[in-house]
Amino acid sequence: MVKEIRVYIEGGGDAKNTKALFRDGFRSFLDDLFQIARERKIKCNLIVCGRRNAAYRDFKNALADHPDAYNILLVDSEGPVTQKPWQHLQSRDNWDSLKVEDDQCHLMVQAMEAWFMADIDALNTFYGQGFQANSLPKNSNIEDIPKDRLEPSLKAATRQTQKGEYQKIKHGCELLKQIDVQKVRGASEHCDRLFQKIEEILKS
Repeated sequence: MVKEIRVYIEGGGDAKNTKALFRDGFRSFLDDLFQIARERKIKCNLIVCGRRNAAYRDFKNALADHPDAYNILLVDSEGPVTQKPWQHLQSRDNWDSLKVEDDQCHLMVQAMEAWFMADIDALNTFYGQGFQANSLPKNSNIEDIPKDRLEPSLKAATRQTQKGEYQKIKHGCELLKQIDVQKVRGASEHCDRLFQKIEEILKS
């Protein structure tokens, strides 16, 4: 039985405090998995790595430094996904799979902000008066929304709100705590895959 799961996540900026905020947001978003881990007395660690290449580097190092843990890489796909995760990252980033199974490689398609598009109600509640939902893409398949439309549309939708336009760290971390996980899983095949795989590992 696995005694520890370690998830290496792209994002959070370069500073300790911003990485801590990002970790708190993901910790809340993945809370259902943490509850299962607690029940089964399995350690579950989130390692926020900052830049994309740093996440891959830290994951690669973890394979050597934490060989008994189940190490997972979680990064933005940065574009549409038509291949298996490692094949996608090999094609896009020239990353080697390190002889690791696809089950240990997971993608936010096409970026983390796509998850927010699955729960417009949560966005409206968070930003309040002045939020312009009409500025957001109307595509119900959130994984088809191009990455280069995600942040700009969020900024346009939030510019007139009291909180101001969307900021990845300041707002993104809080939105991770507020969006409905089931809505995101229902709208994002790859997000659901992440939950299913970790649930499987925790219960095996």
